[in-house]
Amino acid sequence: MRVAVYPGSFDPVTNGHIDIIEKSSRLFDRIIIAVVHNVTKKALFTLDERVAFIRESTQHLENIEVDCFSGLLANYLREKKACAIVRGLRSMTDFEYEMHMAMMNKRLIPEVDTIFIMANAEHVFVSSSGVKEAALLGGDVSSLVPPQVKIGLEQKYKQLRG
Repeated sequence: MRVAVYPGSFDPVTNGHIDIIEKSSRLFDRIIIAVVHNVTKKALFTLDERVAFIRESTQHLENIEVDCFSGLLANYLREKKACAIVRGLRSMTDFEYEMHMAMMNKRLIPEVDTIFIMANAEHVFVSSSGVKEAALLGGDVSSLVPPQVKIGLEQKYKQLRG
């Protein structure tokens, strides 16, 4: 079985992420979307909320598993017996950053390849941080995120405003 891991913070998952997940699901037997618990970043959504958003947004795909991890990606890949890391690309800036990460991962776990998947044109400008900022300022993000994420953003910002 060919298993790939798509790691990320997914805070929150966007339609760009879903596009990458759909594309990669056609290439591998199983895709593990690995939500990273990064202690150095302050996330808007909890790990459980992010996992729930991804699960709801990928119900139409049969070969998707959603999991959480912290620590070194190479260790997680070994544990899951993955053959590939999936990474989405939007721009040359993404590529430069991702290339460095891919080379480091190749050094740490040579048997795993990084697969870069280009986002569709309508998603190249979409980022989780941009979505959060637009939602915070009252912008309509309904074309940028799955419906349940839009609702989650509205609820979270309402809650934070008091």
